Amino acid sequence: MHYRDVFIVHRRDNSQTAENYLGGLFICEKGHANMERMEEEINDGEYRAYQHFISNSKWDYQELISRLSLDASNVLKENKKKSGVPTGYIVDESSHLKKGKESVGVSNQYAGVAGKIDNCQVAVYSSLVNDTRATIINERLFLPKSWTSSKERCDKAKIPEQDRIYKTKPELALEMIDADIERGVEFDWIGGDGLYGHNYQLTKGLDERGKLYVLDVHKDEKVFLEKPNLFIPEKKNGRGRKPVKLKAEEKQCRLDQYSSSLQETDWERVKVRKTAKGWLKLKVHVVDVWAWDGQEDQARRRTLVITKTQDKKPKIKYSFSNGQSDQYTNKEYAYFQAQRYWVERTFDDSKNELGMSDYQIRKWIGWHHHQSLVMLASLFLLKEKIESELEFPLMSVRDARILIIIELFGTKEQYDKRLEQMKIRHYNRQKDIDRYYRYEDLRETKTKVVK
Repeated sequence: MHYRDVFIVHRRDNSQTAENYLGGLFICEKGHANMERMEEEINDGEYRAYQHFISNSKWDYQELISRLSLDASNVLKENKKKSGVPTGYIVDESSHLKKGKESVGVSNQYAGVAGKIDNCQVAVYSSLVNDTRATIINERLFLPKSWTSSKERCDKAKIPEQDRIYKTKPELALEMIDADIERGVEFDWIGGDGLYGHNYQLTKGLDERGKLYVLDVHKDEKVFLEKPNLFIPEKKNGRGRKPVKLKAEEKQCRLDQYSSSLQETDWERVKVRKTAKGWLKLKVHVVDVWAWDGQEDQARRRTLVITKTQDKKPKIKYSFSNGQSDQYTNKEYAYFQAQRYWVERTFDDSKNELGMSDYQIRKWIGWHHHQSLVMLASLFLLKEKIESELEFPLMSVRDARILIIIELFGTKEQYDKRLEQMKIRHYNRQKDIDRYYRYEDLRETKTKVVK
């Protein structure tokens, strides 16, 4: 194991338990990747050994994350040479539904996985993505104020003193970005959803660090369509206090209102990337706008990126970038915006195939131990997919996981049988994909003839 020495604590070598736990993450199905099931499925696996290894052992999860993040950076650096497209660093939060009030950080808060307020833990994660390849490389557990204000709860969960300070999710995201930059993780731009694009302190921090970002924003975000003239109003009629707050002469405009005002000629039609059902085709509009937090002495220029699907009921997405509007093509800006899709898939795969949310853990260190091992397992599967892409370009995370399970715990006959089944399934799937593209090409040819 490349990471074996991470699991050595003093003279105790926990690497075998680590391998058993990773094996458990692979072999246990969704909803069952807990220590009790691992004991049942893994030879020589013991519940008490897992419990100590995850919840009490002092092996350094931060060192594990540091190593796997650099490993992932190198993997995607090589992938970039083949794909020819930039590598993104995506920040996003994910929730883990839990029962009870004892699990570290658990609270009644918005759970994206449920689409409502629910009892859950929420963490901010960072991922690297290049073309269709993505993997999670860092994490921060969000602690609500109900936790950071309670010494009793923090003591019981054994949260380190330096981590008992309340931090917003954008603050945690910037903390991860700084840590990954410092350790040498390589990427070309930073992405994230509207929570991060809306946060002025985060975008300001990225400006100060000289890091390119393309962050989503909400449709009700307000901007200036020209650089605003900021001024302090004169005191009226000699009454009241002297004004000290800046105001803008120009009026702001909501993004959805601006988008609605655009003509068909204001959009460029682009093909962003291939999908299983033909090209992802978008209409793209890119323009300079100015954002102001009401505090700084001048507004900040932003490149507004608007994309719209070409469906009967189009979906519209908005993003801010600190790149120049002519620094990248409309297609490239649309690509940056669309890459969050692969990170969302990585979350789905980690939860469905690797037990990301299936833990039964209450302590701070246990939560981080489990998450770091899930990230390591996810990176391993990514490597397997890349190594097999010439022979099996359609290999999914589940395909890779099933083959690894049989290779580790099954027979050669079982492995060969599964491999043959996968080949047949991929063959049929490829025929469907080819059919979509033939139909698409035919439709485009007819459109050109009509014109």
